[in-house]
Amino acid sequence: MPQITVDYTAVLEDSDAFDMDGFARALHEAVVEIAAANPEACKTLFRDALSAYAYEPMDRQPAVVHVTIGLLAGRSEETKARLTETVLELLRRHVTPEDGVTLRASAEVRDLDPSYRKFEG
Repeated sequence: MPQITVDYTAVLEDSDAFDMDGFARALHEAVVEIAAANPEACKTLFRDALSAYAYEPMDRQPAVVHVTIGLLAGRSEETKARLTETVLELLRRHVTPEDGVTLRASAEVRDLDPSYRKFEG
């Protein structure tokens, strides 16, 4: 815990538009500071979406990024909202779409199901 997943469209992978390393480092620091997570427990999985659709005028193409953070239950709604806003601010800093590309970013923080278990080997 926390379980962080970043889904993003390929338009960001084929360029230097997304500083994934910098984003992950800054995000882990924020999760530790805001949600009192253990730094060693932070892990982020980046997933390239093969396709995505978002309405854009004909002369623009979308870059879609969605971040999901799963935390053990117990954080207040205020803490989750603060973390979500921080994620969006970090995306603004670490994603710079090329001309003609519109960034569509979103984030959510959710409680992990009580059945959550982990394995390290």
